[in-house]
Amino acid sequence: MAKSDSFFIRATVDFNGTTYADTSIDLGSYVDALGKSVLRIHNLVVQWGNPLEDAAGAGGVDCVNAFQLTTQRQTSMVGLTDRSVIATGKLQAGEQAGGTTLNYISETLDVAPQHWTKGYLVGVEQIYLGVQSNNAAANGLTSCSIMMECTVETLSQSAAMALALSQQ
Repeated sequence: MAKSDSFFIRATVDFNGTTYADTSIDLGSYVDALGKSVLRIHNLVVQWGNPLEDAAGAGGVDCVNAFQLTTQRQTSMVGLTDRSVIATGKLQAGEQAGGTTLNYISETLDVAPQHWTKGYLVGVEQIYLGVQSNNAAANGLTSCSIMMECTVETLSQSAAMALALSQQ
């Protein structure tokens, strides 16, 4: 299996309140199942909002902001049993009433390519970064960004096609 040097792909999606929002990430220049070229995601990091945004939002309100990276477009957040899931995570925060004290903040990267021995192999030309918040009033964040460390690999044509078909 031929392998390229690693490179980085970045994407950002904006929160729009409590409804699901997503953006597509074009992998067409890296993935070509008929040409036997696939993408391997080795690592993924997440940035919640811009560096100075308040993750907790309004005082007295708990907030959960979640992201998912999938191989198929979704209309809402999906669980790990959905075969399109590449990575998921969330940022949860809450402040006391009055907004003067942060009660807690928790960041979870539930599933990520670095959790697997060899990363996550992608055989489709589009993947999707989706986000959702449970409370628009508490949503102090405007966006969720990811950065993926990737390589391009060559598989046999039948293996590349089987992978692409399994991810659609």
